[in-house]
Amino acid sequence: MILRLALLIAALTVGPTQAEDLANQLFGAKEAPSQQDPMPVGFYSKGCAAGLVQLPETGPTWQAMRLSRNRNYGQPTMIEFLQDLSVTATKVGWRGLYIGDISQPRGGPMVSGHASHQIGLDADIWMLPPPSLALSRQQREDISSIPVRSADQLSVTENWTNSHRELLKAAASDKRVDRIFVAAAVKIEMCKTAKRRDTKWLQKIRPVAGHDTHFHVRLKCPKGATLCETQTPTVDELSNGGNGCDDTLMWWVTDYLNPPEGGKVEKDPDEPVKKGPREYTMADLPAQCAAVLASD
Repeated sequence: MILRLALLIAALTVGPTQAEDLANQLFGAKEAPSQQDPMPVGFYSKGCAAGLVQLPETGPTWQAMRLSRNRNYGQPTMIEFLQDLSVTATKVGWRGLYIGDISQPRGGPMVSGHASHQIGLDADIWMLPPPSLALSRQQREDISSIPVRSADQLSVTENWTNSHRELLKAAASDKRVDRIFVAAAVKIEMCKTAKRRDTKWLQKIRPVAGHDTHFHVRLKCPKGATLCETQTPTVDELSNGGNGCDDTLMWWVTDYLNPPEGGKVEKDPDEPVKKGPREYTMADLPAQCAAVLASD
């Protein structure tokens, strides 16, 4: 409550000129976290983050990738989760994890890439089992992950292994996790191979386009994070323990990703155009984000 009040008061004292600048440029220019207590502010795709912690570039069971982006910052609960999951990876046969983007030093909209990853509770994890945990900074720029779905989006490739499944199951079974985004083919494969009495965790595995070479973990708002906007439950979450392995999954692949001819819905020309994250100004974000941006 004290932090919430302090952030709000500080936000109201920040000059009005920042409200007209693009938020992604302002947050993208910050090279270090704010000197504040940790707090996710707003929603995963419309907010910022106070007091983030940097994931060390290299650890005993992980390496942070693409260091030039300066996006290896997260809420303390996210950094702890990633380190825990990297240890779990060693138990399924991997050396550890290659960890992609988490958040910028102060969260907020990014100048490129993600729409989310704004409050320090999202992280991308590569599908590539690390061949080495001693990569140089340059090697981390040059190396790429591996695709695990076929071109038709309906099946996994030979790159998919049982260890991938076990790693994703472990992540989804963690109480800190809200949901995990994967390629639709991965969800289909995991539904096929899941044991009949062991499927509740699959509800957290969600098919989303653009996740062929990594999976995206989203954590719940931490306890006491009063400025964090909780993810709205889906119909499947509200249907008393559904696992998402139903007709909706195949619809998502056949009709959403590859709509039949004439199946695309025409947009209403009179419908207001929604802003994208790279069009947000500070006025579009929670008021407390001005204080996060201004903090020394």
